Amino acid sequence: EGWMREKTGKILTAFLRFYEDQYGVALFNSMRHEIEGTGAPQAQLLWRKVPLDERIIFSGNLFQYQEDSKKWRNRFSLVPHNYGLVLYENKVAYERQVPPRAVINSAGYKILTSVDEYLELVGNSLPGTTAKPGSAPILKCPTQFPLILWHPSARHYYFCMMTEAEQDKWQAVLQDCIRHCNNGIPENSKVEGPAFTDAIRMYRQSKELYGTWEMLCGNEVQILSNLVMEELGPELKAELAPRLKGKPQERQRQWIQISDAVYRMVYEQAKAHFEAVLAKLQQARPAMEATIRTDMDQIITSKEHLASKIRAFILPKAEVCVRNHVQPYIPSILEALMVPTSQGFTEVRDVFFKEVTDMNLNVINEGGADKLGEYMEKLSQLAYHPLKMQSCYEKMELLRLDGLQQRFDVSSTSVFKQRAQIHMREQMDNAVYTFESLLHQELGKGPTREELCKSIQRILERVLKKYDYDSSSVRKRFFREALLQITIPFLLRKLAPTCKSELPRFQELIFEDFARFILVENTYEEVVLQTVMKDILQAVKEAAVQRKHNLYRDSMVMHNSDPNLHLLAEGAPIDWGEEYGGSGGDSSSPSVPEAAPLSEKRRRGKQVVSVVQDEEAGLPFEAGLEPPSPASPDSVTELRGLLAQDLRAESPPPAGPLLNGAPSQESPQLGAASEAPSPPASPLRQPPPGKAADLEPSKPSDQETGEQVSSPGGRPPIHTTTEDSAGVQTEF
Repeated sequence: EGWMREKTGKILTAFLRFYEDQYGVALFNSMRHEIEGTGAPQAQLLWRKVPLDERIIFSGNLFQYQEDSKKWRNRFSLVPHNYGLVLYENKVAYERQVPPRAVINSAGYKILTSVDEYLELVGNSLPGTTAKPGSAPILKCPTQFPLILWHPSARHYYFCMMTEAEQDKWQAVLQDCIRHCNNGIPENSKVEGPAFTDAIRMYRQSKELYGTWEMLCGNEVQILSNLVMEELGPELKAELAPRLKGKPQERQRQWIQISDAVYRMVYEQAKAHFEAVLAKLQQARPAMEATIRTDMDQIITSKEHLASKIRAFILPKAEVCVRNHVQPYIPSILEALMVPTSQGFTEVRDVFFKEVTDMNLNVINEGGADKLGEYMEKLSQLAYHPLKMQSCYEKMELLRLDGLQQRFDVSSTSVFKQRAQIHMREQMDNAVYTFESLLHQELGKGPTREELCKSIQRILERVLKKYDYDSSSVRKRFFREALLQITIPFLLRKLAPTCKSELPRFQELIFEDFARFILVENTYEEVVLQTVMKDILQAVKEAAVQRKHNLYRDSMVMHNSDPNLHLLAEGAPIDWGEEYGGSGGDSSSPSVPEAAPLSEKRRRGKQVVSVVQDEEAGLPFEAGLEPPSPASPDSVTELRGLLAQDLRAESPPPAGPLLNGAPSQESPQLGAASEAPSPPASPLRQPPPGKAADLEPSKPSDQETGEQVSSPGGRPPIHTTTEDSAGVQTEF
């Protein structure tokens, strides 16, 4: 253990030097960006400033394998708003507020639906332990429908379902958890986030590891733990594998336990180191900001002088490299990205259209505004409904880069799939929220049922136009950033043998007082980026002309056509259940007498029903459907009473305002930020993995310890921030 702690300490110290270097650069870039701004197109849709907290995304029963007793046990499981899977002993334990058995943060996990696939991964993780044919495997599943959460370092979780339909449903829900937890560094962190992700990239490049990295997943401490395990894992395996005893299955089991124990130790050490360095940097930040403000012009001049010298040296080599090895492949990479992405965004549009149209049908057939509150409460949660969004997400799973993946050293396409899927969810929520806001404004005029139906149709058409424009902007930005992320590491690796050794001589061009804000390595990368940027912009521009991709041309500028629309977003969040229909869709929750005290009414306002379970029966008059049969006992009715409680005690409380998984002034804990989306202009980020573990009896919490639920908010990009000479931040 001493050897591992020492080795972990060395890796962390080396990495955190990179982080301190990048912090000054990111701070300068952020302040310059604030002053100079960018000409990004203005979003047409509103975005939800107050997140939909205290909702249950999903709930139900599943079987879990208990490794200590080697038995399968039924567990009542739910996914709260922060996407941590919470496992209770049973429903009664949940009702009685007994602490959960486990809270799983699924960042960095993969979902497997086959025991054979799992056994193959386990066998590959420890060579020489593949069990002989016919011998008892490490895991037997009592049904044909397993779901296994696998992580390269942390412990594994084993579940099974009784039917294929249940397996599909839980797979969609758990995939949503992984997607959300992977996306862990909030995008509204303009300094810590870019500094951290650039430091990760620079550290790995110093070890000659270029290309995308699948384990840039979760919050900073999880990512740091993955970074240490990437280096420590092989040494650990070489040291311990020969000492493991017993049959192959037993050795596999021992290795999984050892790896998880080491991962936990690394996590705690990384957390302590990172918090200490972050506190030091935040203390130094005011003085650094003062210097930047005073000397902004001189720093910019100094940086541009350095860039011009590096450009003169690099450009001839870089341009040849781009022309021969990158330019010919840009159209095919772009086509591979565009087809599934455009299909996914079209599906988002179709799902939104269908849901609103179905709702309108119900308003016509069923008492107008009386039931509107119930329908709107459901619609407001559409973007967070894993099953309704699944058809959109599935389109992105078709992404294949084939030979391009090997050529450009893309470790996995999951980075791009998950980022596009997160954009889809954001755009769906923006469309829904804009529709809600406009409809709420219309209802203030007291329309008749016929007028209301016409208004809903009119508002729907208006929102769809805005969605088309915004989704085009988002996709074009996504394509540009994905192309950069694929090509820049490739170029850097190609140029390294002839250029890397020459870089130190440029250091003398940086005035000592500005050395914290200008780094030779970063400036060199910006120059490389500029050599390929022109080709990427041109390729995306040409693609926008093709009708099949449904992209607006850059020349079609849709200025904000609703100057007063954004004023709607300034009001208080709409409580449809409270304003229209009273019950908020929670029709089977216990009725409360009219004379209920105010505290009871507030509690009622916070009642939560499972987004998915609540809607299993569908709306009464969905297009082309007969009125539905009664819901099964296990869906709405049975869970309504159970879930309609004040979840302050049961589900994790909303996270405090945190910076990039790091403490703000108000909150001393390390965690991930709250889920409030940042404004629509969001850069690409590389999805992120992390830690999941059983809890000692304690209430779930948003504090990210790897054994508790993270609340990965914001929209982390695939984040390699550079800044060109025009001061425009670019992500790759």
